[in-house]
Amino acid sequence: MGTRPWIVDDELWALVEPLLPPWPERSPGPRPVPDRHCLQGILFVLYNDMAWQLLPLALELGFGSGQTCWRRLERWQEAGVFDRLHRVLLVELNTASELAWSRVCVDGPHPGEKGGADTGPSPVDRRKTGSKHHLICDGRGTPLKVITTAANVNDVTQTLALVDGIPPVAGRPGRPRRRPKALLGDKGYDSHPNRDALDERRILPVILRKGPPNIKGIGKLRYVVEQTFALLHHFKRLAVRWERRTELHDAFISLACSLICYRRLKKAHS
Repeated sequence: MGTRPWIVDDELWALVEPLLPPWPERSPGPRPVPDRHCLQGILFVLYNDMAWQLLPLALELGFGSGQTCWRRLERWQEAGVFDRLHRVLLVELNTASELAWSRVCVDGPHPGEKGGADTGPSPVDRRKTGSKHHLICDGRGTPLKVITTAANVNDVTQTLALVDGIPPVAGRPGRPRRRPKALLGDKGYDSHPNRDALDERRILPVILRKGPPNIKGIGKLRYVVEQTFALLHHFKRLAVRWERRTELHDAFISLACSLICYRRLKKAHS
């Protein structure tokens, strides 16, 4: 995306524009700031983690004001734009045979501070509240689903929510795919009920058991989930949660997942 990654190129805009809700033909008030400009402002905040009121105005960098971009983010999240964009890009990657369905990896190592809904005592500092990201990615590290919970929520409780949250992905012959062959997890995901539930879904649980020695070589297969977390938290707005409303924080997460998928798609086509 170049030295200014918040700039929306023509290829990305061609994917986003059909998903945006239309404006009424006779809406009251002045003409709204173009959607593409607002998306660039949202991306600027996502990359740089700055306060909305400090967002440069349209005359400086081609954005709308901070209030305009914030309201557009809210409107688009209510319309499900970012989740749909993520699914569209997953389909494109699947069409290009860039998704590895042989296994998926789960992890949830990041407690982000600040308050709001879905926050709780941090396991590392009980005086502070925070939230946590739970991630499931394919065998190549492509993010499939991210869930935000309070920081004190155990990873094991989110295993099935992550698996069932994988959207159906078309793009290949046959029915849309949403079930991997195996799920890899560390000891935090060791649970007999979860193993049984994965077996019922015809997913092989490759999860480290508490107590016995580790499964040899599983770390080499699971490193991709840590790499994906690093990519997600490269977006500074996700490293520390500022949005008190979970749905707006989730909007940024879905947008970040979409951008990771978009980069991989461009690399596959290059």
